[in-house]
Amino acid sequence: MTIVLDPVETTSGLVQGISGRDRSVAVFRGIPYAAPPVGELRWRPPQPPIPWTGIRRAGSFSAMCPQSPRDAVTSGIGLAMSEDCLYLNVWTGAATSSAPRPVLVWIYGGGFRAGTGAHPRFDGEGLACRGVVVVTFNYRLGAFGFLATRELSEESGQAASGNYGLLDSIAVLRWVRDNIAAFGGDPGRVTIAGQSAGAGSVNFLAMSPLATGLFQRAIAQSHARYSRDPELRYLSTSYRTLADAESAGERYTRAHGARSLAELRSFPWQKLVDGHPAFDGGVDTRSKARPPLFRPVVDGWVIPAGYEDTYGKGAQNDVCYIAGNNLDESGAVPESAFAEHRAAGALDRQPGGPPIHVTLADYVAAAKEKFGVRAEEFLHLYPAASDDEAARASNAAVRDNARISTYLWGTRWTEHTTRPVYTYYWTYAAPVPGKRTRSASHGSEIEFVLDNMEPGRASWTAEDREIAQRMSAYWANFIATGDPNGPGLPYWPAYSAHSPTVMEVGAQFGPIPLADPARFSFWKSFFQTQQAW
Repeated sequence: MTIVLDPVETTSGLVQGISGRDRSVAVFRGIPYAAPPVGELRWRPPQPPIPWTGIRRAGSFSAMCPQSPRDAVTSGIGLAMSEDCLYLNVWTGAATSSAPRPVLVWIYGGGFRAGTGAHPRFDGEGLACRGVVVVTFNYRLGAFGFLATRELSEESGQAASGNYGLLDSIAVLRWVRDNIAAFGGDPGRVTIAGQSAGAGSVNFLAMSPLATGLFQRAIAQSHARYSRDPELRYLSTSYRTLADAESAGERYTRAHGARSLAELRSFPWQKLVDGHPAFDGGVDTRSKARPPLFRPVVDGWVIPAGYEDTYGKGAQNDVCYIAGNNLDESGAVPESAFAEHRAAGALDRQPGGPPIHVTLADYVAAAKEKFGVRAEEFLHLYPAASDDEAARASNAAVRDNARISTYLWGTRWTEHTTRPVYTYYWTYAAPVPGKRTRSASHGSEIEFVLDNMEPGRASWTAEDREIAQRMSAYWANFIATGDPNGPGLPYWPAYSAHSPTVMEVGAQFGPIPLADPARFSFWKSFFQTQQAW
């Protein structure tokens, strides 16, 4: 039975939540953190929420932000779509304690084009039971969140446009600063965390002066990458220059039949949602992968500069950091899935996503495309003479690339910062919806770090629950103190540029080498030949 709780006062009015599955947890759904971004507010920074009188019921999630129906199906929760979507949700068990609790603000992934903070995977009750106040939210997506044009830049007052989705995240952090104490949270202990594009948002917010002081810790779950890693250019870390974004935005405007910004704002949102995701074909990723067209912009305001310039000057926000990657992502797949991917062939290629090489011909061709004159050196370090050997070699290379790239990101990040960094490598084979094969795939760690083993999404085993207890304890400790370590947990050493290791979590727990010395040396030297972003 759901219990309706006493109202809580926010800066915009009173909200009334409901009890969670655990009666010690209060849940508040659908709290507005900004005014609806409609009409003249479309493609403008989020404005303060409209105050209300009386008590606002906060028992139901809001609509999702506009996104392709095809992408919305993958969200899997059947919510309506609306431009009136800038709402957040809170889980708190603080009624059982008088001490303010640390806060987690979770940012969903989805390639900056899909997703919602209401997805059951992001349910905050598990961490709330561990003493964390959890906040999830919606931010604008696709063209609504990341359109840039010269006309938008001219009207902005900042000579900038294209980062409305990131500005939504900053508005949430300001709401947390001003309101979370009423929910038992500590506004001085805020962690931002996200996976995939959510991790990309974390990385960008960590570089944004507009977010300075609004959070003290950050967690990027796939991917924090070295500025010279070509994969950075298409993963959730990818950005655009303002000039490129404005040119793309003007092509988008013309393609949708508008002659001016005013005309584009007058269109119903349904006319601006494209059925298939758009990718940016103008970015050289040294592979077939391409980034989403609509993504964050180095605009000189929200994001003043790219990774290399920001880190080189020490201009990022000095916060505690967790960053890591997964065993079976970025083109790596379990050996048990080789035959399945090989049979699928071209049909298996996710548009824009990391290519998967499970045949010798594909593997050799990709090596030549990526490494050019150094392809033979690469193939000597990762040899293959058959399809299965090629698939295994491709996996090994993808995994080494990810671990070494994140290590080098840490080296650059820590040159001018004082707070500790912790890196990880998730290796546990978890259930994957719709597939019989378990894998440590992209996003498979989410339920484990959020301690969200509720029935419905998967058939969780006793081992799954044990791993989730350990993973969520690491995350809860970090959110509370900036250090993931605690009683009963295998020790997780802080990152050191002098120790080329990473913390394995999942299948085993403990530091492991990044790669064998010859391969490590190859990747480091290869990266140095690449353009810094």
